[in-house]
Amino acid sequence: MKIDHFKPLTVYTIYIAASPEKVWEALTSAEFSRKYFFGNAVEVDLRVGGAYTVRTPDGALHISGEVAECVPYRKLTFTFNVNWPDLIEKLGPTLVSYDIEPAGEAVRLTMTESHVRTLEDDILSGGRQGWPAILSSLKSLLETGQPLVVKMAPPERMLAALRKLGIKTP
Repeated sequence: MKIDHFKPLTVYTIYIAASPEKVWEALTSAEFSRKYFFGNAVEVDLRVGGAYTVRTPDGALHISGEVAECVPYRKLTFTFNVNWPDLIEKLGPTLVSYDIEPAGEAVRLTMTESHVRTLEDDILSGGRQGWPAILSSLKSLLETGQPLVVKMAPPERMLAALRKLGIKTP
C-alpha cells in the first residue's frame, strides 16, 4: 500500500507512564482495547497487509482496514474505514498511525489521522472528539488500572455534514 499521498489532518500526542511494550499491547489487544475503547475490540494481524478491525461490544464490524506499517513497540499504521455505506467512496480512505517513543520513564504516543483529500472541519469533528477520549482512557487505564469513562455520541455537525454528502449514518 502506498501511503505517502495521505495528508495529516489530526494529530494528538500524549505521554503515558508505561513501557513501549505495555502501550503496544494496549493498542493491539482485543481484550485490552475493550477496557479503554468503550467496549470496542481492536483485532490486528500484526504484519504489513494484515487485517485491522474494530468490533462493537455486540461483535458487529465497526471499522475495517489493513496494516500498512508494523514495527513492534514503535509504530503501527493502518487504514481505518468506518463501516458506513458510501463513506470511503465519498471521502476517501483514512490512515491512522501510532508512533511510540520512549520518553524517560514514560512513552510519548502520537496518533496521526491522515486523509487523501482535504475534509471540512464538520466532518473531522467526530475524530477530533473521539480520539482525545480514547487516548485519555488508554492513558488512565495504563497508569491507574481504571479507564476513563466518557459518554459521547458522534457530533451532530459531523452527522449532518455526512448526510449532506449522501452518506447514510446511524
